[in-house]
Amino acid sequence: MQTLIEARKLTKDFDKFRAVNDLSFEVKKGEIFGLLGPNGAGKTTTLRMLSGLLTPTSGEAFIAGHSMQHDQLAARSAMGFLTGDMDLYRRLTPVEVLAYFAKLYGVPKAQWQAKGKQLIEAFGISEFKDKHCEKLSTGQKQRVSIARTLIHDPQVVILDEPTTGLDIMASEFILQFIRRMAKEEGKTVIFSTHHLDEVERLCDRIAIIHKGELQHYGTIAEAKSRSGKEKLAEAFFQLVDA
Repeated sequence: MQTLIEARKLTKDFDKFRAVNDLSFEVKKGEIFGLLGPNGAGKTTTLRMLSGLLTPTSGEAFIAGHSMQHDQLAARSAMGFLTGDMDLYRRLTPVEVLAYFAKLYGVPKAQWQAKGKQLIEAFGISEFKDKHCEKLSTGQKQRVSIARTLIHDPQVVILDEPTTGLDIMASEFILQFIRRMAKEEGKTVIFSTHHLDEVERLCDRIAIIHKGELQHYGTIAEAKSRSGKEKLAEAFFQLVDA
């Protein structure tokens, strides 16, 4: 199966502090891959290196076979990235946000209009598509943010805590969409979250990192077997403490 995301010995130093150390893993086409770890473990730093927002101190990231360090335009074109600190433009409507990001990615007008219509329907955005984003609820903003991430139809989608701050109905909607995106459309998804129940429901494989180091890389069943625990939460704490 084709590898669409590869972290190859990624390392990131901030002055004398090493946030991520020699981290390597692969994610295959159509796979939902969970990136787990406590606060400060290096998850967000890793995702930002994969997405090109941070330059590694050493190592290399590849998206759809393109080096993020040496062929960044092609790598970024193949990827959609959602992180919690990326806000929407408050004075734009959802329709305008989608149009703006489609143009940034160079998507032809006819193509993004069709894709935008599909995403607006899929995410239930129709009833608020013409409201300014500053007037939307947290759940509505998150739907628009994920639609924005997908407007250029990327092969790879990186989601950093996509359900944080959402109620149970909005969270379930997002989780079901992630599953369909990977299993029906064949997209490759990295899913970072603190909600381990979401990981058990969605993820094919996981990586657990702590203090910038890889503690586990494999299936959830393998994590449970290694730790001798029956629940992922118990396995997580065992592996982080190991």
